[in-house]
Amino acid sequence: MRTRLGSFVLSLALLFACLPHARAQHEAHETSTDRSTETTASVPELKEFHKVIYQIWHGAWPKKDTEQLASLLPKVESGVKSVVKAKLPGILRERTAAWEENIAFLKVAAWDYRSAVEDKDQQALLDAAEDLHTRYERLVRVIRPALKELDEFHAVLYMLYHYYMPGDSLEQMKSSAVALKEKMVVLNKAVLPERLKSKEASFSSARQKLSASVDALASTAGSSDLKNIKSAANEVHTDYQALEKVFE
Repeated sequence: MRTRLGSFVLSLALLFACLPHARAQHEAHETSTDRSTETTASVPELKEFHKVIYQIWHGAWPKKDTEQLASLLPKVESGVKSVVKAKLPGILRERTAAWEENIAFLKVAAWDYRSAVEDKDQQALLDAAEDLHTRYERLVRVIRPALKELDEFHAVLYMLYHYYMPGDSLEQMKSSAVALKEKMVVLNKAVLPERLKSKEASFSSARQKLSASVDALASTAGSSDLKNIKSAANEVHTDYQALEKVFE
């Protein structure tokens, strides 16, 4: 009996000893998951809404099937409601104003869609469906990066600017500078898609300036001068914003 009691007490002691470690692992996993989501330029609710938009734009609308369009009203309203409630990930925080502006237009389009269904106005319903598609596409453009290489560069810069700099995390700032240098090499080789060719001159000029500031940051990061590293990182952030603005 005494042996069993001793084993039970020992098991409890081991359990409680492991709890802080298990909690720390859980918190670290949650933080890692949150950061991963925060640095992904995606809104799941908008992606889900595409299923409805696809049915409208590639099914009912080309056929002028107003009966099917009317039947999709519940899905339209449910989808719009979800998109309206959606939160932008941290990496898209600087696009909040554009997102909210287009959300307002999406809500109006959904309202027009319902009105057309209730009035049984076929032409108004076709027009409302077209407008709904347009508003959806504009929301997609708000969150979609102009270039994959630019988006990958921003993912590194985001962590540096919004986490490592405020936290004075010197080693992480240094490693970010190295990573940005690597991402810049790839970005410098990026070619604009045909739809953006008209922006070529502005893009090349802004990219060249960003590349120079990244070089300066990489050079400064070789020291342990926190103030100078932060200053150089701020320059990179400013030049990145200027490059991104080219696509607005």
